[in-house]
Amino acid sequence: MQRPCFEDFAVGMAIGPVAKGQITTAHIMRWSASVENWHRIHYDQRFATAHDGLPDVLINGSWKQHVLVQLMKDALGPDGWLWKIRFRYQRMDVAGDSITALGEAIATQEVDRLGFVTCRIRLENQRGEISTSGAALGVVKLRDGPDVPYPFVVKPEYRGLALPADA
Repeated sequence: MQRPCFEDFAVGMAIGPVAKGQITTAHIMRWSASVENWHRIHYDQRFATAHDGLPDVLINGSWKQHVLVQLMKDALGPDGWLWKIRFRYQRMDVAGDSITALGEAIATQEVDRLGFVTCRIRLENQRGEISTSGAALGVVKLRDGPDVPYPFVVKPEYRGLALPADA
């Protein structure tokens, strides 16, 4: 498989999908244990619904964040660098939901012989409802350019690159 480079991205290009099948309470509990998040809304259905008035056990926000990062890292490839990401939780995702991460390239810019790709990103459930949305800015090499430095170092000429204000 060819590694992505800047010339492979175009405004309007779809990013993803990264599909996560039906998320069960076992998935949610494993994630909760891995990040040591012991809030009962993530594993105790009676507590989540009766005490907190939630519709069911909630999928962890930190897991949702991870899926958005995976979306961008998959798009940028192993040599790319996810520089900035911002998102907003808009609705709850609960046990039994299927989650898909999607995105779209909304801007591309070459600066200092590196390619910068700005994307709108979102999570949708099986009903097509957007539960999380935002934007991300990644860095990839030009086809005939230098590798993206590891670690990526922010130079003064990059400081004007920003995520959209409405993301």
